[in-house]
Amino acid sequence: MDVLVADALPETTVATLEEHGHTCEVDISLGADDLAASIPGVDVLVVRSTKVGAGVFEAADRLGLVVRAGAGTNTIDTAAAAARGVLVANVPGQNSAAVAELTMGLLIAVDRRIADNVADLRAGRWDKSGYSKASGLLGSTMGIVGLGSIGLCVAERARSFGINLLAVQSARRRPHVEARAADLGITICPSLPEMLASCDIVSLHVPAAPETRHLVDRDFLAHLRPGAILLNTSRGDVVDESALLEALDAGRVRAGLDVYAHEPGSGKAEWSSVLAAHPRVVGTHHIGASTEQAQLATAAGVVEIVDAFVAGEARNCVNLAPDRLGSVTLTVRHLDRPGVLARILDVLSAARLNVEHMENRVFRGGDAAVVSIDVSGPVSDDLLEQIGSGSEVLGVSAAQFAGTE
Repeated sequence: MDVLVADALPETTVATLEEHGHTCEVDISLGADDLAASIPGVDVLVVRSTKVGAGVFEAADRLGLVVRAGAGTNTIDTAAAAARGVLVANVPGQNSAAVAELTMGLLIAVDRRIADNVADLRAGRWDKSGYSKASGLLGSTMGIVGLGSIGLCVAERARSFGINLLAVQSARRRPHVEARAADLGITICPSLPEMLASCDIVSLHVPAAPETRHLVDRDFLAHLRPGAILLNTSRGDVVDESALLEALDAGRVRAGLDVYAHEPGSGKAEWSSVLAAHPRVVGTHHIGASTEQAQLATAAGVVEIVDAFVAGEARNCVNLAPDRLGSVTLTVRHLDRPGVLARILDVLSAARLNVEHMENRVFRGGDAAVVSIDVSGPVSDDLLEQIGSGSEVLGVSAAQFAGTE
């Protein structure tokens, strides 16, 4: 595979990809505006923060996979990729500890005013009396918005500080998360407003999405206890910055922020932000996942995804539809011979039934196989007879199900 790496990754990542037979080109100078010109002839694109717009997919002639070396894929036009049959994959979970560590660091820095302490000392000012006032974390209550891998890592660390933990009931059952939450002593609240009213600290760990944009608005902030600390190490768009500035100016909240709504897209830039410069804010430079441990783990995940792609496996892909989109699953047991599947697909095509998902598995010994085909539309008894009429077909059945979006 010809792999284009458009962001800085550990040197070992490129070396490992090349050891596995891939040809790699590394060009970290490429930005969102000139990436499209470099994409022809590329099979796999690997990015971290570089934006991948629709123009990249329009210019591609061989591109089959884009790997985001991290969890969030909001910088990639996944819809445009899907329309052109390009897989978009991420590497979730590898940076959870790093983000959780920074989250706790911001919390302590806000509570103990560490940044202001350092600034005064460097300026030759001693103010023990002024900085000897802090609430302390023991016995406080933290609400975690987003109980994914990062949220659970934050909960683990907060619990060791003696912080009481709250979260909101998820819209769908996630037994493994529920079990881990119970182990950590997290109290599940029935609604977000109810949770916020009990919080001294709120930590955000949700992806950037239409439903999470400006999740933290005036109403959200109004529910918090006076003097509460808001922590955001997820995405800047989750917070309505004008609403947060109002709350900061009024002295109702304090904040520890690693991300901002309109932060620079490059590693270095001149940038001015009223929010980042606010005296009640401790801010960092979107570095939550930027530890050597996290980067090495994420890079290893990139190699695994590329190798899996070569082997025909779509691993961690975010723009594939659910496995079952059709209305009927056909199961056909057949002899493992050339042309058998082609004849079955011809029958389905003649009946104008679109194949949504298909998987063929060979039995031990290699004499027979079984194919599972999800199709959209009604399957008649006559159609089943046509499929089963060939001597190479050993059996055919159909099962209806309700597809999910």
